[in-house]
Amino acid sequence: MFSGKSSSASKDMEKGEHELADLDQNNVSRFQVAKVDGDAEKDDSLNVNQLSVGHNQGSYDSRHKSQLTREVPPRAEHYRDLTTSSPPVFRPTLEELHEENFEQKQPERKDDDQQQQQKKGKIIRFGWLEGVFMRCLLNIWGVMLFLRLSWVIGQAGIGEGAAVIILANIVTIVTTISMSAVCTNGLIKGGGIYYMISRSLGPEFGGAIGLMFTLANSIAVSMYIVGFCESLQDLLKSYDVILIDGATNDIRVVGLATLIAILILAIVGMDWVTRTQMVLLVVLIFSQIDFVIGTILGPKSDTEVSKGFVGYNKETFKENLYSDYRAFEGVEHNFFSVFAVFFPAVTGIVAGANLSGDLKDPSSAIPIGTLLAILVTFVSYVAYGFMMGGCMLREASGNITEYISVINTSESWSIFTNCTDRDCRYGLHNDNQAMELVSWWGPLIYGGCFAATLSSAIASLVGAPRVLQALAKDKLYPFIGFFSEGFGANNDPVRGYVLVFCISFGCILIGKTLSPGWRPAFKYYNAWVSLIGTLLCIAVMFLISWWTALITFVVVITLYLYVSYRKPEVNWGSSTQAQSYSSALKAMQELNRVEEHVKNYRPQILVLSGMPSTRPQLLHFSNLITKGLSLNICGYAIKGHHSQRVSDALARKAYTWLRRHRIKSFFNVAEDENYVTAVQALIKISGLGKLKPNMLLMGYKNDWQTCDREELLQYFDIIHYALDKYLAVGILRVQEGLDYSGIINDDEVVPISFLDKKDAEEKMRRNQSAGQLSQVDGVSSDTDTPPTTPRMDRVNISTDPSAGDGGDTTVTVDSKEKKKKIKKKSGKEKNPELLYTGPGGVPLSKDILNNVTLFQRKQKKGFIDVWWLYDDGGLTLLIPYILSTKSIYSSCKLRIFSLATSKNDLDRDQRNLAALLSKFRIEYSDVVVIPDITRKAQEETKKEFEALIENFRSGSDNDDSSGGQRTYITDTELIALQEKTNRHMRLRELLLQHSQESTFVVMALPIPRKGTVSAPLYMAWLELLTKGMPPSLLVRGNQTSVLTYYS
Repeated sequence: MFSGKSSSASKDMEKGEHELADLDQNNVSRFQVAKVDGDAEKDDSLNVNQLSVGHNQGSYDSRHKSQLTREVPPRAEHYRDLTTSSPPVFRPTLEELHEENFEQKQPERKDDDQQQQQKKGKIIRFGWLEGVFMRCLLNIWGVMLFLRLSWVIGQAGIGEGAAVIILANIVTIVTTISMSAVCTNGLIKGGGIYYMISRSLGPEFGGAIGLMFTLANSIAVSMYIVGFCESLQDLLKSYDVILIDGATNDIRVVGLATLIAILILAIVGMDWVTRTQMVLLVVLIFSQIDFVIGTILGPKSDTEVSKGFVGYNKETFKENLYSDYRAFEGVEHNFFSVFAVFFPAVTGIVAGANLSGDLKDPSSAIPIGTLLAILVTFVSYVAYGFMMGGCMLREASGNITEYISVINTSESWSIFTNCTDRDCRYGLHNDNQAMELVSWWGPLIYGGCFAATLSSAIASLVGAPRVLQALAKDKLYPFIGFFSEGFGANNDPVRGYVLVFCISFGCILIGKTLSPGWRPAFKYYNAWVSLIGTLLCIAVMFLISWWTALITFVVVITLYLYVSYRKPEVNWGSSTQAQSYSSALKAMQELNRVEEHVKNYRPQILVLSGMPSTRPQLLHFSNLITKGLSLNICGYAIKGHHSQRVSDALARKAYTWLRRHRIKSFFNVAEDENYVTAVQALIKISGLGKLKPNMLLMGYKNDWQTCDREELLQYFDIIHYALDKYLAVGILRVQEGLDYSGIINDDEVVPISFLDKKDAEEKMRRNQSAGQLSQVDGVSSDTDTPPTTPRMDRVNISTDPSAGDGGDTTVTVDSKEKKKKIKKKSGKEKNPELLYTGPGGVPLSKDILNNVTLFQRKQKKGFIDVWWLYDDGGLTLLIPYILSTKSIYSSCKLRIFSLATSKNDLDRDQRNLAALLSKFRIEYSDVVVIPDITRKAQEETKKEFEALIENFRSGSDNDDSSGGQRTYITDTELIALQEKTNRHMRLRELLLQHSQESTFVVMALPIPRKGTVSAPLYMAWLELLTKGMPPSLLVRGNQTSVLTYYS
C-alpha cells in the first residue's frame, strides 16, 4: 500500500512524467500533475515559482490547466473555525473546480485571535490529571468530609449512611455523563460549564445558568474562606489564642488577608495556582492517611475512650449499623434531611470543567478526570463512613472519671454513654471534630480542613471569572462587556478576579456563614440519563431548601426570558436550532430567522426518482439518509404540458406509495417540453425557506453507451446545473439497475391522455354554464382537492420513469380490496411480498425481490468503504457515517481510503487523517493511504477504457451537437485529459483490489470542468469507478464544510 513513485515538481516538468507532485512542503494541500506531452523542454525557463498562482492557492500550469487537478485531500485546517496559522489554508471552491476561476482568498482573522497572537508569555495547558482530576478531588474532598461525615453516620447509621453517599454520587455520575456527552461533541473553548451549556442548549439557557453560576461561585469563595477562618479560630482557641475578639472580627481580618492572598495567587498565573493546589492536595491526602492510621491504632488514652473513640469492635459496628435520627440544632432529621446536608459534599464535579480553556484536550480530560475523581471520592467516603461507624460511639460524655469507674466491669460503657438526662458533647451525634479525635495526630486533620477550604476557595475564585469572561465575550447581557478582555498569554480574566474579590469581600464582612448548600463521542450517554439527572437535581434542590429552589427558578427563568426576548445574534449550532428544524413545518418563519450553522447541517435531498413506485431502491436509499433527520423530496420531470388534474393524480399516487412504504417524503412535479428545463424547474421550486434541497440524488444511467445522444447530454447537463446551483450531487449505482417499471405490478392502467381529455371537456362545460358544474357526470370533488391531503381511494398515477424520452405515461387505480388487504397485513415491518408483486399480481422471483429490497434488508457483516479522495467539505464522509448508524448497516464498519500528499509523508498522512477522523468523532476500522495513484494503469485496464469510448471516438475537434456540446471524444480531449483518465483507471484497479467484496462503496464524484470534459468521456470515468462493484454512491459536496470538530 505504501509503495509507489512520487517526484518533485521540477523533475516532472523536465521529464514530462504523469505523476502527482507536491510543490510546497509547507503547503501540502495543493497538487500539480505534470503535463502529458513532452513540451516541457520547449520552455526551459518555466520553473516552479512561475507556476505559482499565490502562496495560498497552490500551483498550476497556465498552459494546460485542463489536465491539472486543483483537488486537495482532506485536511484538518480546512475545518478550522478560527485562523490559527499564517497564511490560512483553504480548500478550492466549487467555482475553481467547475468554472476554472482563480480567486485569491484573503485570510480572515478574528480580533481576539490577533490579540492572542500578539500576547507574550508562556502558555500553560494542563492534562486530565492536574487540570481536572486533582481539582475535582480538592473540591469533593471538602470540609464536609472532616466536619459532617461523622454526623451523617451517627444519624443515618452505617447502612443508610452508605445509601446517602450512593444516592448523592448517582446524581453526580448521571450529571457527569451528560456533561461528558456535551464536552465530547467537539472542541471546547474557555468558559467551562457556561460554554458547554450555551453551545448545546442555546444562549437562553447558557446565559441564565452562566450568570447564576458566576454569582454563586463568587459567594462560595467567601463561604469557603469563612469556613477556613472558623476552623482556624477553633484551633487557636484550643491554645487560648485570640487575635481581636475571638469572634466575628477575627474572621473578618483573617478572611480579608486570605482573600487578598488568593487574589494575588490567581493574578500571578495558573501555573502557581496549580502548584499551590498540588501542595494542598498532598496535605489533604496525608490528613486522610492520618485518620485511617488512627482508626487502626485505636484510642491512645482513656480520655479518648471517654469521648467515644473505642476502636474497632463488633459491638460498636452493630450498634451503629442502623439509623438513629434525632433533633440537631432545632431540626428533626430524617433520611432526606441528612441527604440534603451531605449532598453539597459531592458537588465539586465542575471544578475541572470550568478551566476548559486551560486544558490541553478538554474533550478527553473532562470525562476521564471527573469520572475518576467521583470514583475515588465515592470509595473514600463509603470507606470512611464504615470506619467511623466501626470505631466511634454515637454519644459519650467525655467524663474520664465515669469511664474509669466502670473500666473492666460488666457495665463497661453504659455509664459514660448514657446521655438521657444530660447534654453530651462527644460522639458521632454531637462532635463535629470526631475525625480529629480518631486521627493519629490531630493537628493534621486541621491541616486537611484548611486545605479543603482554601482549595475550594481558589477553585471558585479562578473558575467564576472565566465563566464571566466567556459570557461577556458573547455579549448576551448589557454592561458586562468590560469583563471580556483577558491579559497575558493565557488570557487570564484579571478584571473578573477583581469583581469576584469584591463580591466575596462583601460577604466576608458579614462574618458568618449559613448552612452549607449548593451535559456523540461519549458512548455511555443516553438522553434518558440526562432527563433522570435533571429530575434528580431538581429534587435535591427542593430537599435542601424549597424556598431557595423557588427563588433560583424564578431568577433563572427571568434571565432566560430576557435573552430569549433580546434574540442575540449568535451562531453556535445549538440544539434549539436543531429543534427549530424538526418543527419547521409548524414554525417555518422561526426557522427562517435562525442562522445556519455547520453543526446543524443535514443532507436535504431532491431525488430524481420519477414516480416512486418505479425506482423503489432509490427512494429507500435516500430515506436511509434522511429518515428522522432531514428533508426528502421526490422529483418527477414530465415531458410535455398536462392539466392540473394530471399533477394532482400523480401526487396522490406518489403519496399513497410513500405512506405504504413508510417513507416520509414530499413529492414535486415539473413539466416542460425539454427534460433538462423540467429538472431545472424542479430544483428551483422544491422546498421552502430553509427547507430547501442542498443535494441532488440521481440514479446511474446504465444505458449511456446505447441511448440517444440527446439523452446523454441531458443527463450530463443536469449534473452541471446542480453544481452551478451549489447543490451537492450524488449518483447511486446498483449493478442490477434501479428502474423496475414494467417489472413491479401496477393495476388498472388508464392513459394520461384520458385525464387531459376529461379536463378539456370540463373546461368546455364551464364555458357553457357555470351553474351546470355540479351536475356534470363523472366530476368528483376528490379530484379538485389539493394534493397535500391525499386519500387512499383516489385515482393514482404511475408513469414511465424515462419521461424525458416521451415514454407512455399511465394512471392506475388501486382496488379498495387490495388496499384493505395490504392495510390489514401490514405490521410494524411491511411484508415485501405484499408490497412488491409482478404484473397481474404474480409473485416476484427471489432474486428480483432481494434486489428491490436491497436498502430495506439487514446487511451482513462487512465494510462500508469510503474513498475520501478529495476534500469536498466532508459530505463524502458524512453520508457513509449516517448510513453506518442505521440498523441495516449496523454490522458494517467504515474503512477510509485517501490519497497521499507525497511519497515521503505516508505515515504522517495516515496519522493526520486518523487524527482528523477522531476529532470528527467518527469511528472507523481502518485508514488506508494510497501513495501510487499516478502510476501508469495496466494494459488490461486501458483496453477496458478504450472499449467504453470506442463508439464515441472522433478524430475531428469540430464534431459536436446540441448547442456546441460534444457528443464525441476527440483526440485533443484525450491527450489533454490523459492524466486524469489514467488516474481514474488506477482508481478502478485499486477499487477492484480493496473494495470489490465490500458491502457498500462511497466515492468522491469527479467534477466535470465546463468546456473541458465531454459527456461520453465523463460517463466513461464513472463507468470505470462503478462497473462490477458493490452498490456504490458517487457523491460530491459543494466545497463547503458540513463537518466540524468544534463544540
